[in-house]
Order: sequence, then C-alpha cells, then structure tokens
Amino acid sequence: MAASASRIVALDALRGAGILGILPVHIQLFAMPMAARANPTVYGDLLGANGGVWLATYFLADGKFIAIFAMLFGAGIAMQAIRNEAVGVSAAIQHYRRMAALGFIGLVHAYLLWYGDMLVMFALCGTQVFLHRGLGPTRLMVAGVVVLSFAPLLTSAIAWTAPDVVTRAAAFSQPSSDALSREVAAYRGGWLAQQAHRVPTAWEFQTSQFALRSFWQTSGLMLLGMGLFRVGVLTGERPARWYAWLAAGGFGVGVPLLLWSARRAFVHGWNLRDYMVVGVHLEYWGNLLVGVGWVGAILLLLRRGWVPPAVVAVGRTALSNYLLATLLCTTVFYGHGLGLFGSVDRVGQWAVVAVVWVIQLFVSPWWLTRFAMGPLEWVLRWATLGRRVPIRLTSSEPAA
Repeated sequence: MAASASRIVALDALRGAGILGILPVHIQLFAMPMAARANPTVYGDLLGANGGVWLATYFLADGKFIAIFAMLFGAGIAMQAIRNEAVGVSAAIQHYRRMAALGFIGLVHAYLLWYGDMLVMFALCGTQVFLHRGLGPTRLMVAGVVVLSFAPLLTSAIAWTAPDVVTRAAAFSQPSSDALSREVAAYRGGWLAQQAHRVPTAWEFQTSQFALRSFWQTSGLMLLGMGLFRVGVLTGERPARWYAWLAAGGFGVGVPLLLWSARRAFVHGWNLRDYMVVGVHLEYWGNLLVGVGWVGAILLLLRRGWVPPAVVAVGRTALSNYLLATLLCTTVFYGHGLGLFGSVDRVGQWAVVAVVWVIQLFVSPWWLTRFAMGPLEWVLRWATLGRRVPIRLTSSEPAA
C-alpha cells in the first residue's frame, strides 16, 4: 500500500504537533535539575501559575507526545519498507543504514549537547522492530500492547524484590540540596563543566533506564504504530466520527488515571516505592491513552482544516527542529550562553517554549520554500541511500 499525498500530510501534522508538544516537557530538563521533572517538589515552587503550568504539562504533554512520536516512527518503518520492497530495493540495507546514522546523530546530541536525547533509543528499538514488519496489523497491535506492558511490570517487580535498588534510586528522585547545587553549578558553567553531569546521565539513560523501561515502552509503541498505520488510523483514512470517539475515549479515560496518579503522589509525599508499585501503572497507561486521544484530536482538526500549514512544515523537518530546540534552549539556560539554568520558574520556562515555537513555526515553512527537506533530514537521507541527494529546490519543484 502506497500512501497518498493526503495521507502523508496526516503523518506530518502528527509529527509537527509531536515536536511542538514535546518541548514543554523537555524544557523542565533544560531549565532545572533533572529530578524536578519526576518530582516537582524538589526544586522551585508549585504556587499559583507555576502549579497550573506543572498540572497542564503533566496531564496534557508529559509522556504523551513522545508516545505519538514513537508510534509515528513505527509507521515510518512500515511505510519505508513497503515503498522499497515495491520497487525491488533492499529495505533492510537502507533501514539499518538509517538507524546507524540516526544513532550516531543521537550520540553526538546526548554526549555533547543534552543528555535527554531520544534518537539513540529510537535507533536501537528501530533495529529490532523492523524484524517484525511482516506481521499482520492485528498481530502488530497486540504485540505492541504486550511489549508495552513489560515496562511497568518490571518497575513493580524491582520494587517488591530489590529494596536496596529502590533505596539507591530514591536518592536521585529526592536529591540533597548539595546534589542540586552541584547540578546547577555544572550547567551554569562552561561546556566542559557541564560534561561532568551530562556524560554519566546520558549513559544512565542509554543503559539501565533503557533496559528497564525505554526499550519495552518505545518498541511497543513502534509496533503499535506500525499496526495503526497499516489499518489507516495514523494516515487519516478513518471517518471523522471515528477520530472524535478516539479523542473522547483517550482523554476521557487517560486524564482520570493521571488525576489519580498525581493525587496519590502528593498524598504519599512522592514516595518512590509507592510510585513503583502503584503510581507507575496509573501514569504509564494514562499517558498512552491521552497520547492516543491527541492523535484523534489532531487528525480530526486536520480533517476540518484547522491544523496550520506551519505545523505540517515543522513535521516535515522534525529531526532538524528537534535539534534546533536543543541548540536554542541550551543557549538560553546553560553557561556557554545566558546561564539561566535553575533560575527560571515554570511560567518563565513556558515563555521560552513560546519563543522557540515561534521560531520553529516561522523558519520551517520558510526553509521548505527553498529546500526539499530539512538539513538533518538531508544528512540522514544521504547516509541511508549511500549517495548525496539534491536539497535545493528548483523553481518548478515542490518540497518533498
């Protein structure tokens, strides 16, 4: 099955919304000590508007848009494989070249710019998920849900069987004032000073956290995305009423689960063991359901012509915009730039998000009137095909 132009617009609209929606979550890691994302009480305050910002981010964005992005990544794997195999090109060779290049970009991103990189995780999971592209849509979706289920179950199993691990982990979720001060000082310092925190943190993300959670969650979402792509959900082929029900169901069930999770966290003083036993299940599935609700809402808005073309342009240059956000935010918050790390409250962080959004929404369509793809998309295409492809548009050629 070859996707038509209208279906590609649906995928790009979702990618654009995903890139924009991830930033209000990641801004917490750019601007504050790492623990403040998982436990908002360890740094800053939650009074007034700051509390409202945290609640909105938690209920509507955190874990939702990266879920959308992972499903779209799976859809992209399926789509590229179908296209290559239809013209007799080895899908495997091009796929693994693409994953290797993406992983390399991710390593540079993680270890030289920002520890919160997701590209390495996507590349590693993509190498495994590709092997299952031949499954039928139903089997892909069932497999996706099964694989997804492992992550919260492993978390709870550790809480029950390895209390010493929980005790050590609690030191990271509720760090001492000295640990917080060291992290703030590192990121207010120069690039070399930042490396002392960035390198071990990136390594932790790509090893133990990857093995215990990220691999299962991301791989499961990719499998689910492959199945949803194959049945036309992600490509906008279902009736408008179907997407309305998807949005209503996702938000209607997911938000109450997240309300329950947040209330429990405050009641139990953000106790890590309680989160690992109970809270993780509420939050994990609540995030997925709200993410699915966003898929329905975005595609319904697209159907009605309410998704701005600039959002679609951001989706067409998603990789470049992802790295652009890192460059802009680290320049604002890290010591090699303005050095505002740890000094901007949650309301101020959203102001930075708004500025980055304006830049992305302006630059992306401007770029695509002159070039066929984003600069990093071009590099990735070059690595995938093994040859350099034209990037500049001719006067008669539309953007790809």
